[in-house]
Amino acid sequence: MGSSSRSFDVGDVHSAVVVEGLTRTQIVQYAGASGDFNPIHTDEVFATQVAGYPSVFAHGMLTMGMTGRMLTDLVGDGRLTRFGGRFTSQVWPGDTLTTTATVTGLDERDGEHLATFEVATANQDGVVVFSGSAEARVDR
Repeated sequence: MGSSSRSFDVGDVHSAVVVEGLTRTQIVQYAGASGDFNPIHTDEVFATQVAGYPSVFAHGMLTMGMTGRMLTDLVGDGRLTRFGGRFTSQVWPGDTLTTTATVTGLDERDGEHLATFEVATANQDGVVVFSGSAEARVDR
């Protein structure tokens, strides 16, 4: 279990850039790591000429993974008890993504202190590409 010396209060807002200038190489590397080689993510010709997109785009789970890393950086490894959300817009090569986590609640359950977070990841234009929530064990 990781540890966090950080304490949290309702209303605290934490932000971090999770990727600057996402590259096609990073998208293909994620395809290899996940085993998801859907050509809309890896084949520019397929994505543009067959599927009609302006380019290849990132896997939703890559965006969620980068968002999750921001949360574990914030609360510590092994402390997330719940994390979920929805993909609200595509992430394109070149995008810079910033995740914001807002503390929405503090609770105690089974002797553990828990913080709940509303989470949003947005691109450089302010378009939210992932929104969700998380819960983590925290110090009080």
